[in-house]
Amino acid sequence: MSTLKTLSHTHHWHGRIDAVEGALGTRWHQIMQMPTSDNLNQAIALIGFNCDAGVARNHGRVGAAKGADAVRALLGGMPVHEATRLVDAGNVVCENDDMEAAQATLSASIAELLAQNTFPIAIGGGHEIAYGTFGGLALHLQNKTKPRIGILNLDAHFDLRLNENEQGVFRGHSGTPFRQIAEDCAARDWDFNYCCLGVSRYANTHALFQRANDLNVIYCLDEDMGLLQRAEVLQKVLEFTQSIDYLYLTIDLDVLPASVMPAVSAPAARGVALEIVEAVVDAAIDSGKLLVADLAEFNPTYDIDHQGARVAARLVARLANRMAKQFS
Repeated sequence: MSTLKTLSHTHHWHGRIDAVEGALGTRWHQIMQMPTSDNLNQAIALIGFNCDAGVARNHGRVGAAKGADAVRALLGGMPVHEATRLVDAGNVVCENDDMEAAQATLSASIAELLAQNTFPIAIGGGHEIAYGTFGGLALHLQNKTKPRIGILNLDAHFDLRLNENEQGVFRGHSGTPFRQIAEDCAARDWDFNYCCLGVSRYANTHALFQRANDLNVIYCLDEDMGLLQRAEVLQKVLEFTQSIDYLYLTIDLDVLPASVMPAVSAPAARGVALEIVEAVVDAAIDSGKLLVADLAEFNPTYDIDHQGARVAARLVARLANRMAKQFS
């Protein structure tokens, strides 16, 4: 049975209609489709990850489970440009604390979309979404011999945390996904290629920096990603994408300044300017290797006049429009 057919559809797409403008005035809500066997090829597919379990386990501020539909609400009125094949695949819903089951469902859904030559954009949920998204990409590439997968993470945090209790039992959360992915890669005898941009020295312990170094993580501090350092940042992205064959882009919205993105569990005191984040997104797409992307941590509970939702929607639309050019 198709995993996509089991997903929840809770959002009703609607928005302004500019009938006087004709076809050139079309907006996203007017062309958004449900997934079928005929409309997934070369489509952009949105998939929500309605999960607060990872953030709750990480002792953060919950509410991101409502993030996907809040972003959809702002996307409805988005004008149609390059992306004209849009599909809403629905939401993966985490029941109670069963984060692992939700991640497995997300993985299966992502793999199903990739098999149809679709570009999935997953919207969280906490950053535990990354383990599910990567799992879907791994399923898609499982028959390749040691696929060189690169993970490009825009994030104030490494998310390489340990979380074993006194009995040595591990429970994943929003701060552990890339440590889990590193362990999965080791078990598969795959290289762990991880680049984290926007890291804050004031939000990661020395232990996390040491773990990043031990895992050969490529990273860039937020203080080294100013507007005047754009060229150096993009050169780092270029070198990273040239070293891999398949790319996964993940954006934890707490990489942005709190003044731009207040609607997250852990707002950034400094962060990375939206102009730099968008430039990195463009570079990732222009590599020609990007297969899947996600946005994590958008929490509408703490939004101000839909400011954060507008930023998240802009990033989703930018991904969709630029990826549509890759398909054409």
